[in-house]
Amino acid sequence: MAQNAMPRLTGTEALVELDPVFAQLAIGAGHNLWGLAHLTAREKAFVCLTADLCHPHLDLPLAIHVQMALANGVEPEAIRELFRHLAPYVGYPIVVPAFQRLAELGLPAAQDTDQVEPEPLTGPLARLIHTLEGADPGLAAFTEDQLAQRWARPHLSIRERALACLVVDVFYQTLGPSLRLHAELARSAGATDETLRDLVRGVAEFSLPRAWAAARALLPEEPK
Repeated sequence: MAQNAMPRLTGTEALVELDPVFAQLAIGAGHNLWGLAHLTAREKAFVCLTADLCHPHLDLPLAIHVQMALANGVEPEAIRELFRHLAPYVGYPIVVPAFQRLAELGLPAAQDTDQVEPEPLTGPLARLIHTLEGADPGLAAFTEDQLAQRWARPHLSIRERALACLVVDVFYQTLGPSLRLHAELARSAGATDETLRDLVRGVAEFSLPRAWAAARALLPEEPK
């Protein structure tokens, strides 16, 4: 399937049974995300799956988005890795029932069972730890441990990880240093301003007011 091809939205019948007018509106909103030109099909699926964890929506929405991700070539292990990556961002307690739900949906068991080996942080992530040390050394140490276990792992690219974190920033409205950090990481891995705009437009399906605020936060700073 071409990167920007419009897939058939899965779960349509279930939405129609709930409310046919709502189903029409929801399908239209989904077409907005899947018609965006500057996100890959994987990234669009990760937007939806990350949004499910942020709400959290672990029932029908997650089932629909898992089906959609698999239909667009996302490997089951990549879905698992997304959830592993997002645990400290959305909260470990949220990810536990999310993994239970993946099992209920028939996702294959984890293939990656190797022990996690932390990797030294560099670039923007290292600068974050340095900044945190001045505010709270204990928080800095915990943050360094969590990030060092994640950002160099396989199954997801740095760009995919950063874009997923930006989705969390939009949902949680952490639109200051956290958003700037993840935008910098995404850009360092090839994302452009158009990529970030498309990301915010895609998240608008899940909350227009939050997308409005994020779009303003991503505007270039005016010279003083």
